[in-house]
Amino acid sequence: MERTNQFVGQSLAFLDAVERASRAAPLNRPVLVIGERGTGKELIAERLHHLSGRWAGPLVTMNCAALPENLIEAELFGHEAGSFTGAAKTRHGRFEEADGGTLFLDELATLSSPAQDRLLRAVEYGEITRIGASRPIEVDVRIVAATNEHLPGLVDQGRFRADLLDRLSFEVITLPPMRARKGDIALLVEHFGRRMGVELEWTNWPGFSPQALAELERYSWPGNVRELRNVVERAVYRHENPERPIQALQFDPFASPWVLNHDSAGAVEVAARTGEVPSPTVEPALPFPLVATTDLRGAVADYEKALLENALARHRFNQRSTAIALGLTYDQLRHAMKRHQLAVTAPT
Repeated sequence: MERTNQFVGQSLAFLDAVERASRAAPLNRPVLVIGERGTGKELIAERLHHLSGRWAGPLVTMNCAALPENLIEAELFGHEAGSFTGAAKTRHGRFEEADGGTLFLDELATLSSPAQDRLLRAVEYGEITRIGASRPIEVDVRIVAATNEHLPGLVDQGRFRADLLDRLSFEVITLPPMRARKGDIALLVEHFGRRMGVELEWTNWPGFSPQALAELERYSWPGNVRELRNVVERAVYRHENPERPIQALQFDPFASPWVLNHDSAGAVEVAARTGEVPSPTVEPALPFPLVATTDLRGAVADYEKALLENALARHRFNQRSTAIALGLTYDQLRHAMKRHQLAVTAPT
């Protein structure tokens, strides 16, 4: 309960990824961790470090997407005093900070081309050169890098160096998304829910109702474990009676009758001046007036198609959420979309 982030799961896809990380950990080789957002890439990096011979050394993390392009090289490799405007004193980079340990480079695909060039030399020769310096510095660093991009595809596009990819891909661990981790959702729901109950000082854990668990199992989880944790913890903290099972869920925290749209600014301004509360956003009416028809089947089919289009748009073209809202199974929705020749992806 004390550990904020930890591995929880029992599905074969999940256990296989963890096992591969455990086997690669003792080797002094670079590892690439690939996965969608929220799948636990940083946890794998921690495991690779703590199960290696470098466990007593530093684990230094750098998010390559969090810095402007002109500062990434200085952050990675350090700089000498006066090497550029604002460099008042010498500064060690992340490579020097990680000497004797592990450097975790998150969002690797966002590295600029010059930074990729310098990173390649660091990986190949075990030395770096601070910006503004003339002599290289030897460093003993293991690289673990993560991304949610398809790096071979970026190589084909000329956006990532092929030789750098070759150097970093001794082992590639691809983490399964939540939708592929069969059997893990109920386990994670229980784990996150109980932990939130402890935080709220509940003396009793009521669990989730069968209906709520079924909804959680059906959802597609585009944000993976991180999104599941948010949904579960939000449901627990909003639940008012710890003696009864938790039923209410909110998958989209932005869902509200007061969602701003392109013409809502005027309504907000009027409300501020008059003290009146603006009316909730009204759903667009379906374009079918009740008129006489000589083709009942055609009219019903057109109406059904319009209902599908309207529901898909309201649920941002998430087919699993749309199916739940319409009381259909996922396969029934897909069949209906195919019957009405509706695109299976959101329009661009």
